[in-house]
Amino acid sequence: MPRDESIVLLNTGDGKGKSSAAFGVMARGWARGWQVGVVQFVKGGKWKTGERKLADHLEIEWHTLGDGFTWESTDLDETAAKGRHAWQVAREKLASGHYDLLILDELTYAVSYGWVDVDDVVAGLRERAPKTNVVITGRNAAPELIDLADTVTEMRKVKHVFDRGVRAKKGIEY
Repeated sequence: MPRDESIVLLNTGDGKGKSSAAFGVMARGWARGWQVGVVQFVKGGKWKTGERKLADHLEIEWHTLGDGFTWESTDLDETAAKGRHAWQVAREKLASGHYDLLILDELTYAVSYGWVDVDDVVAGLRERAPKTNVVITGRNAAPELIDLADTVTEMRKVKHVFDRGVRAKKGIEY
């Protein structure tokens, strides 16, 4: 049975731009008067990104709940616990009815790393408040998330400046 009140979008794949595309939807939703929230599952608080600066300026609720990429972690148990906590925060927000749009940035990693059970994520998404649209980002999306999503976009790298050793640029990459 189609769910017309809201949809789930999933940006996955090995290419760049998954989160950037989600934050474009964030800006578009805000411009339409929507109540928007962001939950980040991996990035830690030390990341000073342009999209976060924009969200702060627009007074969009933003939760950076990870502690960085797993290869940077000094305590993988703590990293996993933060991922589980991020899901609990996200699940409460999904059910609250307070949001027109929630961005669940890097959620696929919390699932693929085994921090959060995919069936619990699917249940949380299915049980979300009727008007809450969701954008999920991250590589290696579980088949269950692909099946659940209404729109799935796979980002594929054709070419990237990083391959030539050019570092990430403020305003372009973050």
